[in-house]
Order: sequence, then structure tokens, then C-alpha cells
Amino acid sequence: MADDQPGQIQHGALEDMSEGRSCDVSSACHWAVNAAAATQHGRMYGHAYSLSPAGIFVAPESGYSKPEDLAGAEVAVGYHSGSHYSAIQGLEPFLGRDQINLRFAGTPHDRVRQLIARSVPAANLFGAQFYIAEQLGFRKIVDTTFMMGFLLSAQTDMADIGKYFNALRRAQAELDIEPEPYKHYYTREMPADLAAKVDVRRFGPGERIVFEPYTRELYERTQRWMELWNLFTPEQAAQSRFEEAVLV
Repeated sequence: MADDQPGQIQHGALEDMSEGRSCDVSSACHWAVNAAAATQHGRMYGHAYSLSPAGIFVAPESGYSKPEDLAGAEVAVGYHSGSHYSAIQGLEPFLGRDQINLRFAGTPHDRVRQLIARSVPAANLFGAQFYIAEQLGFRKIVDTTFMMGFLLSAQTDMADIGKYFNALRRAQAELDIEPEPYKHYYTREMPADLAAKVDVRRFGPGERIVFEPYTRELYERTQRWMELWNLFTPEQAAQSRFEEAVLV
């Protein structure tokens, strides 16, 4: 592993949403959207969510071969983001709480670069970065697929929201039938140095939107899990109410 190990970056999706995003609809892991909505930084859309393939990858020459091997090893994640929460969820069946060792290593692009440079022993990756690691021969030793939610701003026009999700429904059906004509769009979310290393035609379809309700049971179950792992601030825990956080 390289000696120039990156520092910890403690700013992620939750902080970004809490500071105010400029768009009417944004998406992040359901844990972060759940927490942001609990403290009135927007409302969670209650009629759809998505599932993102994700996994913890190690170098092909790594001695790690199963989740238990990661006891005490640093796993690169994004702070208060899907990779943070899903790493815990993916590892907790295999490791004790004191054995899970997360390194807050910045954006998905940062983490895949660090994995390629061998400056981190393992990284939790999703989306395009998942497929980059897979194509470059890195090994996935635990699946961390997770749910994503949609955060609506206070200024959102609900008529526009209906049109937006109807369009997403049609787009999802098109991708389900034939994703190949659209895979070139992956290059839009990759910097040039990473795009040059891979052939996006070999990528999978990525995140998939599920048009099912995000129910009270899902919301409260998520809240309980976050409290169990001390992932809430006291303010978030005190203000968490389904009726106010989720638009049903």
C-alpha cells in the first residue's frame, strides 16, 4: 500500500443536503435523505425509491478474500453518505462493531482513485465506480447494495413532480428493455482520467428506480437502525416524525 494515505474528509451527502441544494429534486442514500427530512431540510418523496448496486472492493493481489478478513482494516467510504451507511450494514453480519474500521475518504471518484493507487486497502463503491473497479480486476468481497431516496425542496411544484416521476418511470422501462444505447452517458459522470481506463459499453445498468411506497415502517425501521449505530445527532433524533418528513 502507498505511504501517502489520504486524510479523513468529514463532509458528505447529509451535510450537502442540510446546507441546501439548488435543485428541486435530489437523490442520495435513504439514510441521508431520511435524516435530512427529519430536521426539515426538505421532504422525502414517499412514492418511489431506488436500489444501487454497491460493494466493498479490494485489489486483485490483496490477501483479503472474505468479509471477516476486513476486521480492523480501513474501508474507504464517503462521510454520512450511502457508502458510509451501507458499509456498516454490509459488514455487521460478519464483524463486531469494534472491528468495523471506516476511513472517510471523500467522493466516489476519490475512493476509486485511492483504490487504484493502493493507498487504501478496501473501498465501498457504487454506480460507475463499482463498474470501474470490477472492470479493472478489483475483487468484490461483500455486497453492499443499498436503497436511495428522493429529497424534495420546500419550493417544489407538485404538478412538476408528478411529470418528473412519470418521465423517470418511462426512462426506467426503456433501460430495462435495452440499456445498451444509453451506456455512453456514464462518461458524463466520470473524470477523464477514470473514463480513459474503461469501456463503458461493458458496464451494467446501475441504479434502478422502484415505484413502490417508502412507508412508515421503512422510515421508522431506518431511524431505529441509525440510532442503534449513533448516526443521528440529538437534534435529528428528537425531531424525527414520519408525518412531517415523508410526502405520501
